Amino acid sequence: MKNKNSLIAPAIILGAALVVASLIGVYAFITVRSFDNTLVVTGSASQKVSADNASWSFTLSRQATEGYLEGAYSGLASDLAAAKKFLSDNGIPDADITIAAPMTMQQYNYKTDQSGGPRQFEVSQRVTVQSDDPQIIDKLSKSTEALTSKGILVMADQPQYFSSKLAALRVSLLGAALTDARNRAEQIASSAGTRVGALKAASSGVVQVLAPNSIDVSDYGQYDTSSIEKNVMVTVRATFFVK
Repeated sequence: MKNKNSLIAPAIILGAALVVASLIGVYAFITVRSFDNTLVVTGSASQKVSADNASWSFTLSRQATEGYLEGAYSGLASDLAAAKKFLSDNGIPDADITIAAPMTMQQYNYKTDQSGGPRQFEVSQRVTVQSDDPQIIDKLSKSTEALTSKGILVMADQPQYFSSKLAALRVSLLGAALTDARNRAEQIASSAGTRVGALKAASSGVVQVLAPNSIDVSDYGQYDTSSIEKNVMVTVRATFFVK
């Protein structure tokens, strides 16, 4: 009898513990469900913008054999004068032109180096133009034949186009993206028979500055500099209460 009583007591305790545990589990479930009444959506907004400044660089160069570098530098100076006139004739003031110091680089040639022949060099000078008129830069970058037709060696970079309005534009687009996020949330909530409440949290994504009709977005943001016309897009990840 004593053994029977000793078995009953633990059973009662175990049963009570299971009931309490189940109640705690139900409470936890209800609590989690009550705090899970949110909806997370992503909204976006975009706007077209035109570049308002641009940059273009090109390099002038001359080849020279060892012992004739002085003549190469003299020729390079003549090429630079022609390049500056070319820029001036197209409306570029001296203040918008940056001229780097000339450089000399040896051109390695296996056969010449092995035979002990005279060394070959390239002397070069880089010119950079910056302008508040992207159209002028676009025109210049397509007109280098005015120099090459005179026998001037020109290695031109692609022009780069920038917008100074991105900071202000991003602020206005964030508001539009948040409105888009709410509209999306309301459509989703409506189909589920619920209503969207207050905004719980929001975070902005990176800015994507794209060429027209481009979808080349990046997780780290994108800044296209190849086109004058651009499309600026921002996203917002928003969490709304639903009721």
